[in-house]
Amino acid sequence: MSPTSNEHFIKASAKSARKYAYALCVLVTAIAGGWAMTDIFSVDGYTVIEIVLLFLFTLTFVWISAAFWSAIIGFVLLMLRRDPVTLKQALVKNQSGELDTRHRQAIIMPVYNEDTNRIMSGFEACIKEIEKSGNLAHFDFYMLSDTQQKPLIEAELVAWNKLIARMGNDVAAHMFYRRREKNVNRKVGNVSDFCERWGANYQSMIVLDADSLMTADSMLTLVKTLQSNPKAGLIQTVPIPIRQNTLFGRFLQFASSLYCPTLAAGQAFWQTDTANYWGHNAIIRIDAFMASCGLPHLPGDVPFGGEILSHDFVEAALLRRAGWHVYLLADLEGSYEEVPSNIIDYATRDRRWVQGNLQHLGLLKTDDLHNVSKLHFVLGAFAYVSSLVWFVLLLLSTIDATVRAASEDVFFTATHQLFPAWPVDKSDSIFALLFATALLLIGPKFLSLIHALVYRRYEFGGAFKLIISTLIEIVVAIVIAPLMMAYHAYFVLNALAGKNVSWNAQSREGRTVPWSEALKRTWAATTLAVLWGALTWYLTPLLFWWLAPVLIGLILGAPIIHYSSSLRMGIAARKHGIFICPCEVIEQPVMKTLRLSLNNLDKQSRFNKSVPALPAEKWTEMPIQCLRNRDKQTNPDNQQNSSKINPVLVDNK
Repeated sequence: MSPTSNEHFIKASAKSARKYAYALCVLVTAIAGGWAMTDIFSVDGYTVIEIVLLFLFTLTFVWISAAFWSAIIGFVLLMLRRDPVTLKQALVKNQSGELDTRHRQAIIMPVYNEDTNRIMSGFEACIKEIEKSGNLAHFDFYMLSDTQQKPLIEAELVAWNKLIARMGNDVAAHMFYRRREKNVNRKVGNVSDFCERWGANYQSMIVLDADSLMTADSMLTLVKTLQSNPKAGLIQTVPIPIRQNTLFGRFLQFASSLYCPTLAAGQAFWQTDTANYWGHNAIIRIDAFMASCGLPHLPGDVPFGGEILSHDFVEAALLRRAGWHVYLLADLEGSYEEVPSNIIDYATRDRRWVQGNLQHLGLLKTDDLHNVSKLHFVLGAFAYVSSLVWFVLLLLSTIDATVRAASEDVFFTATHQLFPAWPVDKSDSIFALLFATALLLIGPKFLSLIHALVYRRYEFGGAFKLIISTLIEIVVAIVIAPLMMAYHAYFVLNALAGKNVSWNAQSREGRTVPWSEALKRTWAATTLAVLWGALTWYLTPLLFWWLAPVLIGLILGAPIIHYSSSLRMGIAARKHGIFICPCEVIEQPVMKTLRLSLNNLDKQSRFNKSVPALPAEKWTEMPIQCLRNRDKQTNPDNQQNSSKINPVLVDNK
């Protein structure tokens, strides 16, 4: 069969112009914010504290401006119904085109000490999607287990044999379960092991996480798009959270469903063929991955040395370094995931990501990385470092206000001065800057709301419920922001201090956090906030009121964590139409399959624990890349057959 039609071919025009235009918008906005703050501080000259405050404020203004302009661009493209990469009229990508049947594809799910029922049910749902599409013959499915706990190992074997029996011989012939005795190099080693043993049999692999769920349309569209673009090394989708029942989980699910399309479209516009990889719900060209993405251990100590923790960003950067294109399909629907259901579990996951993303900063000097790949590293790290910057800003502002409060005003600064030097009122400038900051932070939310009201309101339960839910989401985001700032700032300091992080299975199921755990995780922040508030109230009452929203969020940390994790409140919110999401208004068949499978698993009889057979290996070594100094590599842009390239000369030391 011939390759797929040009419908899935991606051609991005004016790539450099897009990046420069985006960067210019961000920098002009940040400079304007910095200039406004400079004007405010210029009244009495500049102290050392004010100079530091000005620098930190400008830094954070760059950060929020970057997100703001991505949202603006995405909003315009969505309203005009334009594809963010090609800029052509947006089409429904997942309805036409045929697979190039000369190649086979793999769908892999790496797992590590996960809930057995959930991973088997999710895997089954994805397999059935491909089976129903009529394309089963072109796919194989691998569950790649790194599970180390004996009870879970036995449970996986039992569940796998049950799954094989349910699916029948024809489907089972395409299903394989492999478990490593030792999880060397964690997920990186898990996927590398698959690639080296069986990767040569396949053109691509769709990587699923333990909580991933994808429709047949989305998976087939990924394959068609990869096949239609010979230079594409990786194509990332935008996974949307599903199956959330706690109040916090539903808040995240709603926010992602509403805001992600706008932000992702804007990012896809300026990233063009240098997008990022988020670790799952993506398709990867296997020969490109194997030739370009063997990850070494980095020299030095934590946080910059050791295993590469957040491997996905690095793998995308290495693919792009080798000349492969990396795309974000921002408008492809049918890609789902699950998220931690409470603030504590969410923060625990972020603790791992903090160290992994900080580690990327040590790779900025790696030879020949694309500048946009380096920008991904910087933005990923600053997503967490920004919390520490905001905390330091608040702390220095308190010190500055305290010093000013303790100082007497001097109106006559010269011996022979006719008129006093009255204080200059800059309140108008201060309020204008505050308004601009709020606009940058909250404006994108309202743009997403406008787009949803025009095109998607029924997916969120109607216009009224959508508007109310958005307003409540903004309030909830403001309330929990101080607590997340405190956690992230603490995590960054821990990582910089060299404290390593454990990488355990992620908590995914909904649970109400008990008071004891909530108090244990918040007492330090609460104590700090009480002391901070008392000091500012006594010395600078005006500053106290400015800090009140932050202090209240920290003081009420335990109640916020406890009640936001409530299943009862989450279910009540759904009953009253709050945080309704598209996945709940229209249940996709793949979600129904997952739900029914989870409900029926425990009703089945017991099966044996026999170890399933694996396909014959076709060993191909995956070379380790040099992330310091290395020679130039072959670029597939100059090659007739991109599947035959040898893109990297590696350092084999």
